[in-house]
Amino acid sequence: MTSAQPIKILIMRLLNVADVAAIAVPAIRYYQAQYPNAEITFLSFAQGKDIVELAEPNVKHINLGRQDWPDAFIPAMESFLGLAETIVGEAYDQIINLDTSFMPCFLARFLKDAGERVMGNYMSLSVQELIDQFQSQQLKPEYVNDPMAFMLSTFPKMDSLYGAWWQTGDLPQDGFPQHFLQNCCGFTTLKFDMKIAVEPDAELLAQATGKYKVALATNAVPNYPHLNELKQQLQDKGIFVWSEPFTDMPMKQKLAKLAACDLVITPPSEFLWLGKAAGTQTLLISGATEPQILMPDFATDPTGECPACLQQLAANDAPANQLLCNCVKPATVIECVDEIVAAKV
Repeated sequence: MTSAQPIKILIMRLLNVADVAAIAVPAIRYYQAQYPNAEITFLSFAQGKDIVELAEPNVKHINLGRQDWPDAFIPAMESFLGLAETIVGEAYDQIINLDTSFMPCFLARFLKDAGERVMGNYMSLSVQELIDQFQSQQLKPEYVNDPMAFMLSTFPKMDSLYGAWWQTGDLPQDGFPQHFLQNCCGFTTLKFDMKIAVEPDAELLAQATGKYKVALATNAVPNYPHLNELKQQLQDKGIFVWSEPFTDMPMKQKLAKLAACDLVITPPSEFLWLGKAAGTQTLLISGATEPQILMPDFATDPTGECPACLQQLAANDAPANQLLCNCVKPATVIECVDEIVAAKV
């Protein structure tokens, strides 16, 4: 490599869109600051590429479509081994796997054993050992499903990923993503930044002129069962509520809609992290999640698992005995919104 050639870095994080926004974007910016002349490529899945293109347009991409990651185990292995050949052909100076799911760790292990410079998380078994165990029916399901079973790491503090880290020491201002990058990965000098600059949606601004604007999660999983009631109560107070279907909307349009709002109200979901990326304040309907894990701007008190919602998710038909829903009531969310609005005046 001559002095005129930049070093080539591949960063891998293939989980969902929210994960890419909250972890991959700050990590890419960290490596850009560490190696300002490097050529950085990001390995992503589905809409993950769209997030990074908006956040850091100079980054190159290897993007997997849904057909490239089959649900079946053997076809997925074959697809990722083909991907490994592509990666080896690019001759990266450093490959960094920030992912904690099985197939990216499988890929990282193959690349490591092939002599590539791999940093981060990788599968504990060699690929041949994995295949032998699978063929002899000795491969246990928990090995594939549980990072504690299959994952090793060159990051010495990756074990701090496990356990109730949010109950010890100083909480990171940006919750789990900052904990993962600074503590688990050891990026101690990282300046956590997941903001993505987008122009607020002009149509939404025009529709809501002079009104306080709330984005309400319509298809978060799991959903909030009192969504329609909450929406009506917000509208009755003169608040503009944007709650259009979100799943198939282009990423730039999603962020523009959220950027045009004053507040995002959502249960734990990608809606929360995209709201953060758009720079909009967030109100978490906590449910069973401890707010300290996600660190929204505002949150309702946790209510624990809702037996009625769990029953509804598990049953195809209406159950014979309806369980009582213990989800936070709309009136409680409205009280939070009133306090947030009053603080802005």
